[in-house]
Amino acid sequence: MDVRKRLGMNLRRLRLEKGLGQEKFALEHGFDRTYISGIERGVRNPTVVVVQKLADALGVPIEALLT
Repeated sequence: MDVRKRLGMNLRRLRLEKGLGQEKFALEHGFDRTYISGIERGVRNPTVVVVQKLADALGVPIEALLT
């Protein structure tokens, strides 16, 4: 599976497990909702720095988003 799709699926799953909608998650952590949507759909290619910020925002190790 493409790493962008895997990242997006994991981001969505972890965000929903925390009970957060895209907009609330994005606003609370300094992202645009459409950017989060693009990542979750696998059409955006976030930098490693952004992936680390997402992991930190979710309170998970970066590996949780990539495996």
